[in-house]
Amino acid sequence: MKLLLVAATLPEIQPLLSAFPIENGYEEKLIGKHSVKTLLTGAGMVPTAFSLGRHLADSSYDLAINLGIAGSFDFDLNLGDVCLVKEDTFAELGAEDGDDFLSFDNLGLGITSQSYRPNPGFATAQLKEVSAITVNKVHGHELSIAKAIARFNPQIESMEGAAFFYACNQSEVPCIQIRAISNYVERRNREKWEIGLAIKNLNDTIINLLEG
Repeated sequence: MKLLLVAATLPEIQPLLSAFPIENGYEEKLIGKHSVKTLLTGAGMVPTAFSLGRHLADSSYDLAINLGIAGSFDFDLNLGDVCLVKEDTFAELGAEDGDDFLSFDNLGLGITSQSYRPNPGFATAQLKEVSAITVNKVHGHELSIAKAIARFNPQIESMEGAAFFYACNQSEVPCIQIRAISNYVERRNREKWEIGLAIKNLNDTIINLLEG
């Protein structure tokens, strides 16, 4: 299977790149039964959509996989848990109307929720499926966190996921998103974060999936 592994930043997939190794965007590497290429997009929705859209304009894949870390609203998820994002929503696309929020869907301007399109030939059954939101500004205030939970009931958040799904779906490329939990969504406290554990577990998981 021909795969494209997409990450926002180098540290998120550095263990994978070191294990094989793979050069970003230039070298196809045979891992298990799969021909693998990688793409680093930069952090955030705009760099992700632009970089991936440009790449997919003249390249085709059996599956694109977005790899990264995420914050969790769901305290039943443990730090370091690796999850499969089934649905992701652009949380901030819309308009304020007093205390109300009108999404792009409400305004008739587009669809804010994007879904995965898995390839049945790539097994991910062991991963817990979650719902996500994608944001420009990660949540770190009690009031905004409560509003996000009330509006979307998300389990995790990232800064790229929905943009990745959008670009792949527009290009009709099967796509999945795999995220490892690095922190809980709460008032910002880096001392509680487990970025190293999340990156380790994320890379161990994708390596096992590729070699399996």
